[in-house]
Order: sequence, then structure tokens, then C-alpha cells
Amino acid sequence: MAPRTAEERQREIVRSARATGSVDVAALAAELGVAKETVRRDLRALEDHGLVRRTHGGAYPVESVGFETTLAYRATSHVPEKRRIAAAAAGLLGEAETVFVDEGFTPQLIAEALPRDRPLTVVTASLPVAGALAEAENTSVLLLGGRVRPGTLATVDHWTTKMLAGFVVDLAYIGANGISREHGLTTPDPAVGEVKAQAIRAARRTVFAGVHTKFGAVTFCRFAGIDALEAIVTSTLLPSAEAQRYALLGPQVVRV
Repeated sequence: MAPRTAEERQREIVRSARATGSVDVAALAAELGVAKETVRRDLRALEDHGLVRRTHGGAYPVESVGFETTLAYRATSHVPEKRRIAAAAAGLLGEAETVFVDEGFTPQLIAEALPRDRPLTVVTASLPVAGALAEAENTSVLLLGGRVRPGTLATVDHWTTKMLAGFVVDLAYIGANGISREHGLTTPDPAVGEVKAQAIRAARRTVFAGVHTKFGAVTFCRFAGIDALEAIVTSTLLPSAEAQRYALLGPQVVRV
């Protein structure tokens, strides 16, 4: 039976968006038995509540305390864009000899793009990153201990942050669930936010790398301001005018 109230419809829209990664206005209208304008109104309301981000003709879910995409899902979405971003981010290595690589699929791609022809020490809380680099020539890997989060296969909690607090790294590659000019870098889980904040404190330079859909998104825990970043690496799908607004806050913005 089709949902009858706006609240029921909107709950169904969020459930569908989280299950499939995105929703389409026309398909929702047919599925729910309502006009497209009704669906658009529902999507506007859900966007106002921070549950979805609208796109041309649809919407996708915003990550939150109650909903976070898994690493398996991230490995299938925006992959060509993530590979371009990762290659450009790896190109910002400069003379760094010690590097922190964050959890997440884009940071994992950055790790795989790092040069193998010179000595490099990589510190990470991510099991997939450590696995990808464990046998890399000239690369020494330090895996931070702690509780492993099942969705992202990364370590968190006081064991992780305490170990990280003992390091000074040349460069940190950081990811986030959301980045906005007003609220900075955010993530849904406080334990993850603590690790990211500690990595930024430990680093001489910090680079954020992320796809265009991260921009303007805000989740629960703020762990850094835009001014903490030396550079932001994203794709040309982020409009140049918006990139310029971020650049005015301090970091170099690279679009590939």
C-alpha cells in the first residue's frame, strides 16, 4: 500500500535512497502514486532536515549518525572521479617522507598511487590501506591499533589516538563525510572524528581529497576547519566559483 501522509512518504524516500544510493523523482512519483511536484516538495523538506541532497531529477542520502555508507559501497560509486582525485593528491607529496593516510576508498586509492621508488613511511588506521602497501617496495607501514569499525575496516578509540599522538608526520591525507565552508570537515562518528583530528594535529601539512558530492554536506562531528588544510583536491564537477570560495578560506584548491 502506498504511503498516505507526507511523513510516511518521506520516510519511504529516505529508506529507498539509503538502500540504493540515490532516488529519481519520476520513479518515486510512480512508485508512491503522487505527482512529481509532491516528490520534489518532499525532497526539499528532507534536504532542509539534512537527510538528502537534491540533484537534477533526484536526490542522494546524506550520511549521518544513523546512516553511513560502507567501504564496499564507496568502492563502487564515483570510481573514475576518485581515481583522478587520488592521482592528483598523490602528486602533492612533495618531499614528504612520513605520511598519514586516512580511512576510506579515496585515501586507499591515494595510498596505491604513492611513489614506490623512494623510502616512505605510511601511518594509517585503515586495514585496507595497510594491506595495499604492506608489500610495497621502499614503503614502511605503521598500522594504528584499536577497535575495528566493521563498515570501514578502520581502527578507532583511545588506543588509536594515543599511538597517533606520538608521531609527527610530514603530510596527512584526510577524508571526510562532508565539507562545508561554514562547518568545515565533518564525520558522523565521534570516534572517527577523534582519529582524524589527531592526525591533523600530528601533521605539518594536511590535504583533503574528496568527490564533489562531499561539498556542502554536513554530518554530526566537526573535526577541522577549512583553514587547517594546505590543499583541497576534488574534481571539475565542483563548480569553479564554489572552488574559489573555498580557496578564499586558505587552501589551494585543485580540480581534476
